[in-house]
Amino acid sequence: MRRYLRVLGLLACGCLSAPVLADCAASARTALEHAYCEVVAAGGGQGLPRFEDFRRNTPRVQALLLKRPARRVGVAVPEGAGNAPTTKPADVPSAATAVPSSLPAKPAPVPDLQTEPDSPAEPVTPGLARCQLAGDRIDCPNRRFQLARNQPNHRLAEGVLAAGNRLGLATYQGDPDDEAALRRYLSDAYDRYIHKMLGIGLGGVTLSFTEFYHGYHRHRASGVEYAQRLEHTFQLLKQDKRTRAVPARLSTSLPEDLAFCDTIAATVVVCDGGSENWVFVAP
Repeated sequence: MRRYLRVLGLLACGCLSAPVLADCAASARTALEHAYCEVVAAGGGQGLPRFEDFRRNTPRVQALLLKRPARRVGVAVPEGAGNAPTTKPADVPSAATAVPSSLPAKPAPVPDLQTEPDSPAEPVTPGLARCQLAGDRIDCPNRRFQLARNQPNHRLAEGVLAAGNRLGLATYQGDPDDEAALRRYLSDAYDRYIHKMLGIGLGGVTLSFTEFYHGYHRHRASGVEYAQRLEHTFQLLKQDKRTRAVPARLSTSLPEDLAFCDTIAATVVVCDGGSENWVFVAP
């Protein structure tokens, strides 16, 4: 189990250190950012992203990321107006120089409630609007999605653990400052990543799109090609899968609602918990 967590840690952001309280609080602009600093100072930041990555998320996602760690250390998570900036507008960087303030939502092939009416739809009901989360399954009017667990090797398709099975992500060739194009690239890459992880029986240890998105930016800033790093990690996971048993689940947690879940295919739903991820699959 520790080996799987270590290999996935090559890409995950939750293990990175956070600023000390004084520096963090001085940089915080909103009540949620101040709450983040309090949680870290109280020793509850082990599963949280770095402050810079936390700031890129929307207030809604920030609140979700903070919910459990804040509860453990007794810090209140502000709601509603508590997310407004606590510094004067002049203190906020201009749009030309600021890092994007929110993580773009994972584009889903099936529209949700906020999607335009004329958007194309898959066979499933629009988004997950008529679906219900029931523990380890999602019940929809015409389909049931079951939480994906790690699978023993005898249940895998022949050859999926062979050296020739590659993750095969394309390298991003577009303008790195074109956020819309980059988002499309990462969306397509993430879809392939999820399907490939399911294929090798590791649907229970996938990165969330939040981690996937911020992982790209961290690796690019370090001069590392993200697609190559993901390929290397995928090969390591296959090697371990051939020789080591992996538990069906590494965590007992479950998503609390469908607000952060998206369909990435007619038969796959992914729920993004920031530092946690859940994949649900329909037959």
